[in-house]
Amino acid sequence: MISVKIMWDSEAEVWVAICDEIGLALESESYDTLLKRVQIAAPEMAEANHVKCNSLDVLTQNRRIAYA
Repeated sequence: MISVKIMWDSEAEVWVAICDEIGLALESESYDTLLKRVQIAAPEMAEANHVKCNSLDVLTQNRRIAYA
């Protein structure tokens, strides 16, 4: 399982997604757009870094979303 943290950067006024395990760092003005980008990019980054990605766990301050 890969865990991606999503947080609001108030200084830059964007949502940021980070996963050190696979070297993922994305940002977007829209939470929904960022979430879609994470769903596409995380498996690709995992594969490129030879990390098994059989599920994706997205964590924000108020909610947790799991994808198989």
